[in-house]
Amino acid sequence: MAFYELRQYKVRPGQMDAWLKLMEEEIIPFQVGHGMVITGSYRGEADDSVYIWTRRFESEDHRVALYKAVYESDHWKNVIAPRIPDILDRSGIVVTRIVPTTRSVAQ
Repeated sequence: MAFYELRQYKVRPGQMDAWLKLMEEEIIPFQVGHGMVITGSYRGEADDSVYIWTRRFESEDHRVALYKAVYESDHWKNVIAPRIPDILDRSGIVVTRIVPTTRSVAQ
């Protein structure tokens, strides 16, 4: 059964523009290029520390394979990952797996 990840991040003060640039110009295209399905990307309307995005996976095996393709790649480890701690408070990351209800358009 397909499921989603609801990923909630805490952006460091004054870093939202840098985070959005990194996400929209590098992270999202990189992950999509490796097969990730990004279904949404959101920032807080009034709170510049809030960033939320969602990804869809067909199964747990699918998620495991995509995580490996993305997070174990040299590009992720050497180019993207080292820049993230300056922008995000990683202790504030919350990842929730969610499944659509029977009447959800996200089925």
